[in-house]
Amino acid sequence: MNSTHEYVADYCAIVNLFYMARSTFEKAWARVPHGPTSPIFPACLRNLIAITNIYKQPRLPTSKTSSPLLIISLSLSLNALCFHYRHPLLKTQNYHILAISKRPPPAFYSSKTQKSSGMSVLLLTTLTLLTLISVTSSCTPSDLAALQAFKSTLDEPYLGIFNTWAGTNCCSNWYGISCDPTTGRVADINLRGESEDPIFEKAGRSGYMTGSINPSICKLDRLSTLILADWKGVSGEIPECVVSLSNLRILDLIGNKISGKIPANIGNLQRLAVLNLADNGLAGEIPSSLTKLANMKHLDLSNNMLTGQLPSDFGNLKMLSRALLSKNQLSGAIPSSISVMYRLADLDLSVNQISGWLPDWIGSMPVLSTLNLDSNMISGPLPESLLSSTVLGMLNLSKNAIEGNIPDAFGPKTYFMALDLSYNNFKGPIPSSLSSSAYVGHLDLSHNYLCGPIPVGSPFDHLEASSYSFNDCLCGNPLRAC
Repeated sequence: MNSTHEYVADYCAIVNLFYMARSTFEKAWARVPHGPTSPIFPACLRNLIAITNIYKQPRLPTSKTSSPLLIISLSLSLNALCFHYRHPLLKTQNYHILAISKRPPPAFYSSKTQKSSGMSVLLLTTLTLLTLISVTSSCTPSDLAALQAFKSTLDEPYLGIFNTWAGTNCCSNWYGISCDPTTGRVADINLRGESEDPIFEKAGRSGYMTGSINPSICKLDRLSTLILADWKGVSGEIPECVVSLSNLRILDLIGNKISGKIPANIGNLQRLAVLNLADNGLAGEIPSSLTKLANMKHLDLSNNMLTGQLPSDFGNLKMLSRALLSKNQLSGAIPSSISVMYRLADLDLSVNQISGWLPDWIGSMPVLSTLNLDSNMISGPLPESLLSSTVLGMLNLSKNAIEGNIPDAFGPKTYFMALDLSYNNFKGPIPSSLSSSAYVGHLDLSHNYLCGPIPVGSPFDHLEASSYSFNDCLCGNPLRAC
């Protein structure tokens, strides 16, 4: 095979390799809510998709610049992608690209007059340099110092992840660290104490880390991801200066012993899309500035010791799809501004001290599929809209003081995977329209004041007696005969 054919064969192999990489990572991201539109979808993967969309099929280059420039673009995108995920494909990709870049340019890259051979060599030299730069770029001295200070106040004794933090090139083989390949700046810190990474499988245990978050983290001013999650023993407070990280999109500190308050100016992080501070010891009120996070899609503050009311303008979080605030000490009524959160799919305020009546609009929210309000102090009647909703699939109102009859509002499009109305003050009969529902999986009506015969047919024919126990005078299968 002559040099031209060899070059073209390897060129096509490279393009196919990138299609394979694109497919691999797209399949993984298909399981992420919002997929490629997710704010945590890596920019490097977006670039890879954009490039492979332009070059629909591997084809013979038609000019002396198109092939090297395409390979340069692909090289930078896939290197960034593989650095982001520490994927073994990186090694294979570099082998092929470096092999091509070192090969003398084929004849079709020279002009008919052979006057541009120097340009061909220059292009291929540039390709080699760019590829090597994308692979070996070193982080800046300031980023290196910041990471070393960050490490100095943390202790991870079992897995040895910080043993990889050696040398001066924090962009290469430092566990959990990813850099922007175009700038060499640290972009992501991704340290999870519970993972399927081989380092955890080899140790046969989950992670445990103690210490605190060093304020030096705030010197990483290009940081877009800060994940220090599920280490169980990281304590201290969230540094106030974290609100200066204007590029931050993900802040995930779940599963530690972090105390103190949520930084008052958290709303400064205008690009923040994910805020996960669950399972810690945070106290105080939810900062009023939090409602300025216009791009936030996922909020999890559950299982802390937060007090006070939800901000009245909570509904300003128009992009929010999940609001998980359970197991705190939040009080007051559900803010009416939530009614305009048209993207909200999951609202969990369970195990708090929420009071007042359930608003009528709450069952009419367009995409709300999960509503957990159990273990609060909610009173008043049950709105019909909650039971007639064709969107709501999980509804838990147990352990409140909701009263009156259960509305006879179910219909053929009602589809509840779980409906829990137990431990309330409901009275009267079980609504007959419940049997017309498309589906009801788990149903719990126990510990109320219901009376009368249990309707016949689905979903009643697969429920156990515990679903109806401790009511006034219910009868019929599976309870005593009427």
